[in-house]
Amino acid sequence: MPTLNRVQLIGRLGKDPESRFTPSGKKVTHFSIAVSQRWKTGGEMKEYTEWVNIEAWGRLGEVCQEYLKKGSLVYVEGRLKTDRYEDKGETKYYTKVVALTLQFLDRKPADEPVMAVEDEQAEYEM
Repeated sequence: MPTLNRVQLIGRLGKDPESRFTPSGKKVTHFSIAVSQRWKTGGEMKEYTEWVNIEAWGRLGEVCQEYLKKGSLVYVEGRLKTDRYEDKGETKYYTKVVALTLQFLDRKPADEPVMAVEDEQAEYEM
């Protein structure tokens, strides 16, 4: 039976991206985006914001580190990944999106094209 693990999001960065290197020397960049939903109830506007953690590897991560900053509007497409860790003897879980495609959506002057970056199916740290 086929399976599908694909996420598409549009949101704004909550802070500047942060990069680090894994013990094997691969570069990984982390950032979070705010995805907001607005609706009207009884004449009153309401808003809910979901914060999503994003992880970008290799060249895609380098581009994120170089061009994105707090407040940048981006389209991210990727896959869900849940990691677990121990905290004070208790197992905790952490879900993130591993970015495969990223497109900058901030408005630029007419002479500058919108930039899109796609990552090849790469070998990621597990």
